[in-house]
Amino acid sequence: MTKHFILLMAGLVWGLTALAQQQGKQPNIVIIISDDHAFQAISAYGGNLMQTPNIDRIAKGGAVLNRGYVTNSICGPSRAVILTGKYSHKNGFKDNENSSFDGSQNTFIKELRKGGYQTAWIGKWHLETEPQGFDYWQVLPGQGQYYNPDFQMMDGTQKTVAGYVTNVTEDLAEQWLDRRNTDKPFCLVIGQKATHRVWLPDTADFGMFDKKTFPVPDTYYDSYAGRKAAQVQEMSVAEDMIMGYDLKMYPDYDSIREGSVRRMSPTQKAQFDAYYKPIYQDLKSRNLTGRELAEWKYQRYMRDYLSTAASLDRNIGRTLDYLEQHGLAENTLVVYMSDQGFFLGEHGWFDKRFMYEESFRTPLLVRYPGVIKPGTKSDHFVMNLDIAPTMLDAAGVAIPRDMQGASMLPVLTDKNAKGRDALYYHYYENGEHAVSPHFGIKTDRYKLIRFYKRVESWELYDLQKDPRELHNLYGRKGYEKITARLRKQLEGLVDKYDDQGAHELMEKKIADNASL
Repeated sequence: MTKHFILLMAGLVWGLTALAQQQGKQPNIVIIISDDHAFQAISAYGGNLMQTPNIDRIAKGGAVLNRGYVTNSICGPSRAVILTGKYSHKNGFKDNENSSFDGSQNTFIKELRKGGYQTAWIGKWHLETEPQGFDYWQVLPGQGQYYNPDFQMMDGTQKTVAGYVTNVTEDLAEQWLDRRNTDKPFCLVIGQKATHRVWLPDTADFGMFDKKTFPVPDTYYDSYAGRKAAQVQEMSVAEDMIMGYDLKMYPDYDSIREGSVRRMSPTQKAQFDAYYKPIYQDLKSRNLTGRELAEWKYQRYMRDYLSTAASLDRNIGRTLDYLEQHGLAENTLVVYMSDQGFFLGEHGWFDKRFMYEESFRTPLLVRYPGVIKPGTKSDHFVMNLDIAPTMLDAAGVAIPRDMQGASMLPVLTDKNAKGRDALYYHYYENGEHAVSPHFGIKTDRYKLIRFYKRVESWELYDLQKDPRELHNLYGRKGYEKITARLRKQLEGLVDKYDDQGAHELMEKKIADNASL
């Protein structure tokens, strides 16, 4: 008996066991969506910035998707894609500046509810309209606040809940689980505000990374040569990160935006002042300029960002503990993901938006006992577009034909399953951070991007030779054939997903980039 045959039979037995378990009972579903959490900051992805033991628990008990991506790297639009299984141009929520979610359209939540599930969304929503199709919801208005957050209630009222937002959101999620109808399967979405700007950590986590010096990314001083859109952006840690608002470096820090210190209780404010004011005084005494100041800002950014992520990981552990303690873990599908990726100093940046890897790629981990083998590592291309059909597939509920994503279960349970060979992306917003709208295609090796409006240009990258995306090859001699092939593939995806706006831009001729 050959080793290949033994492995084949083992896989067959696993598949039959998984199928039997699926057919026996609909799984409960818990989806945890964080905000701006970079895969680089998750130890399950090999990152060494910090340890994330609870997110790693999902990986050990299920699957790490190494090539999870988003269709549009910005908060609200990503959530709309997750709910509908449709690209932004189809669900109508293209950007955070001009869009509001049409809640009357179909979502996977509504399909689950028709299939017998009780449904809830608790925490960050950020879709500008009230949730529809849920049995219960309690959501943060807009971006929400880190301390003593307000919540919008189903009866139209708003209430303030004392505490730190990540802890409070988990408390409320567990309270709903305690009250649920135990005769029905459930789908609970936990929307965490962390790690969104302005990175205000829980008071318990102040200073936890102060003794660590983080290596400055190799691309921190990127010159953006040959990349027009990168040259005009406004998301530089050194130039655009605000000392007071972002880094809390004013003697009387007080923001009028989300996460305001003015919301803190006297005890919270005293702890805040005790931590940040000595840092401010030390900075003031040093009179840093140039590279010294740029790298000081990077260290301060990382310490606040990762301290904020620490409470996120801790509360994910609370969710997993709850499921185990209440006998729910073995029949609950758990998904952890961010709404997109995030720059942690790469190219000198914070924020997201670009189709470059750190922004485009998102953490995505799935645990489904009895169906997905523990310790699975998947290198298939998957997208946030696939969440809706995957949840319906797991629940045994028919997937609407107009959903543009595909269930991830085949590629997570069958080594021979064929997934995507290319990804399509389209970012629309043309305001904050001055990132030009763009769309493009990514294959195993190459990426082709078409920027428009703010900047009119094309970019081409050989990701095998240039994984950091520093050298734009578009228009260079020797790349004519690969460029033509990628443009044809991109046209195919534009047609497949019926993106008429992109189709028109494909036809528009612009100046060659070769001289950049």
